[in-house]
Amino acid sequence: QVQLVESGGDLVQPGGSLRLSCAATGSISGITLMGWYRQAPGKLREMVATITRGGSTNYADSVKGRFTISRDIAKNTVYLQMNSLKPEDTAVYYCFADGNWARYWGQGTQVTVSS
Repeated sequence: QVQLVESGGDLVQPGGSLRLSCAATGSISGITLMGWYRQAPGKLREMVATITRGGSTNYADSVKGRFTISRDIAKNTVYLQMNSLKPEDTAVYYCFADGNWARYWGQGTQVTVSS
């Protein structure tokens, strides 16, 4: 089992920045991929960014150049640095981890971009 706890969601003005954190505990040695999805009201959950055990990253086209995913191995934590935020980035952001033949999800953190 892997437990994921997200933090960092907030209300921010357009053009602003936020950093989300996702701390993993439990059977973390089996994790091969971590990342972030988001879900806006009335929309499907969509992939935002992922990072492999080896450090390779992947981004949705809509966030390339604005968001950066990174990790601190010592802290078992993945981060999502979000810059130049837009109203369309408003959503609940979910951290996930793949490992041990399962996908684990965090509880979600709300990001609202509004003036």
